[in-house]
Amino acid sequence: MIKLQVIGNLGKDAQLNQVNGKNVINFTVAHTERYKDSSGAQKEKTTWVECAYWTDRTGVVPYLKRGSQVYVEGLPEVRQFTRNDGTAGATLSLRVMSLQLVGTRSEGGQSGADGGGYQQPAAAPGAPSQAMSAADLGDDLPF
Repeated sequence: MIKLQVIGNLGKDAQLNQVNGKNVINFTVAHTERYKDSSGAQKEKTTWVECAYWTDRTGVVPYLKRGSQVYVEGLPEVRQFTRNDGTAGATLSLRVMSLQLVGTRSEGGQSGADGGGYQQPAAAPGAPSQAMSAADLGDDLPF
């Protein structure tokens, strides 16, 4: 089995579609690799991955917005095609088996307090908070 793992940003908002009565969430993830070439000049290379997530768990769609950072893993497939000018091309697609929201790009792309330019996605209305203080645990501290 071949498995691909990608951490990157969504290029545009995800779309929920139905194919033969089944839900599929389609989105594109961009992963940018930064490196120095042999002369020491800073370079970057972006790889785009077209993703299809076949699932009934469609509640995640409103959170899959352009710029959101995600972690996806699944089965990769390379699709070859011929461009209008006759040259060969290829795209990397992924049948998503697992999806996790990592963060969202902050307003205007400004860096956050952590310097990464990302912030954790807001919790859904009515969802319990994950943060707990020592006072919440009472005398039964786990350490």
